[in-house]
Amino acid sequence: MGMPIGETRRWSVEDVWALPDDGNRYETVDGELLVSPAPRYVHQQVIGAMHLQLGMWLRGPGKGIGIALLAPADVILDPYTLVQPDLFVLPPVSKAVMFGREPAPAPLLAIEVLSPSTARNDRLKKRPRLQRAGIECWLVDVESHLVERWTPGADRPEICVDTVTWSPNAGAQAFSLALAEIWAEIGD
Repeated sequence: MGMPIGETRRWSVEDVWALPDDGNRYETVDGELLVSPAPRYVHQQVIGAMHLQLGMWLRGPGKGIGIALLAPADVILDPYTLVQPDLFVLPPVSKAVMFGREPAPAPLLAIEVLSPSTARNDRLKKRPRLQRAGIECWLVDVESHLVERWTPGADRPEICVDTVTWSPNAGAQAFSLALAEIWAEIGD
């Protein structure tokens, strides 16, 4: 005799916002609740190094493309999808967006550093949802020293071991990140 199938709750953005602040990161992807503990130090070191380089590029050759932001910051893709990419680039936004009076547009780029506790959700839930929203997604595998670069609509990633490049528009110089510099930040 089979077990009865219980109802699965569909989590909305509003439901996630109502959860207590207990140190965990709460996200919902297509109504499924994802819970992550605080990241490891190596995760923070890698994302910090990437943020520094991307931020400098956005203030220099990539000026006018957007701004780089770090988690925790909500990215709302629909009423049932709220994610907090580790690092993401928003296109230029108004003060009303910056102060939360208007919703933010979808990011141009989302970067996730894989951790043992988040890799499965980052790969199988968040990455495909970000791609469906037309967002380029990088999955940074610190253990393997590589970046999976997923472009919108791609069935397979570009595996980047030396350099990962992002070209947000045809008129701008591409952002190029030397991965050896990132791995050097963690002393590996």
